[in-house]
Amino acid sequence: MEARIRTWPDVKSDQPKLLGYAGFKAACMRIASIDDREKTPNFGKQLVGLGTVVVTPPMSIIGIRGYSRDRYGIDSTFDVYAKDLPKELSRLFKTKLDEKAIDAAEKSLSYVDELFAIAAVLPRKAGLEQKKPYVFEVAVKGGDIAKQFAFLKDLLGKEVKIDQVFQKGVEVDVAAITKGKGIEGPITRWGVKKKQHKSRKSVRALGTLGPISPATIMYSVPRAGQRGFHQRTQYNSRIMIVSNTQNEELKINPPGGYKHFGLVQGDYVIIRGSIPGTYRRLVKLRAPVRAKLTKVTQPKILEIMI
Repeated sequence: MEARIRTWPDVKSDQPKLLGYAGFKAACMRIASIDDREKTPNFGKQLVGLGTVVVTPPMSIIGIRGYSRDRYGIDSTFDVYAKDLPKELSRLFKTKLDEKAIDAAEKSLSYVDELFAIAAVLPRKAGLEQKKPYVFEVAVKGGDIAKQFAFLKDLLGKEVKIDQVFQKGVEVDVAAITKGKGIEGPITRWGVKKKQHKSRKSVRALGTLGPISPATIMYSVPRAGQRGFHQRTQYNSRIMIVSNTQNEELKINPPGGYKHFGLVQGDYVIIRGSIPGTYRRLVKLRAPVRAKLTKVTQPKILEIMI
């Protein structure tokens, strides 16, 4: 399962850039840092908080998709795919790169309102056993449509790394699928108060389902049902570290690797606080739609406690 991002922020810039990335949740740790948030009681003091490691393998740009907008919504105008795709992707996409297709797409840019990069992430590059890749769309904003198309055309068939999209200290929105809890009753699912043990036959059930008339149960009445395994988006999570395991200064792997994940290999980021989802699950990072930071500062990391 993977989260679906339906909304992308507007970027006021002349240079096009990708607005999203994807990785796999690996582990949690503690981070000791200096609080650089101005006008806070702890400004300039040492803080020890939770950090989440997200493994970010290279993201392959395998195609370009253009959308046109009319009164009924958006419609796909064209799809252009790269050639010489990896074996895992060539099974899914039989279309090969054709110069005529690129020329036809470039001629139809006057009808296009939005451009997206068709990106793919291979779990094997993150050290996981899954063979099937994750394929999703990433928005491209900045400049006009012609600049965005030239930007994507240059990236077509290439790999993009995390430091080309997000830098240390920026805020991102994290979209993921939460941990599944299965079927739960209203006490656990909604926090309804239990009844007195002598009042009725049931204790962990609702006292009433509503009025006698109308003879329907309203949607607002807490009922039993699925808890967890929902799509959630967490806003304004700050990236504290963007690094690689080859960096000798930072040692984030404990002996034997992390429980439920193993050894972190390659590029990774550490996000302040917790994020939705369980370990080894895909999480998507998006440029913030509710931006708060007016300027990006480099976090001052004192120690990483594994």
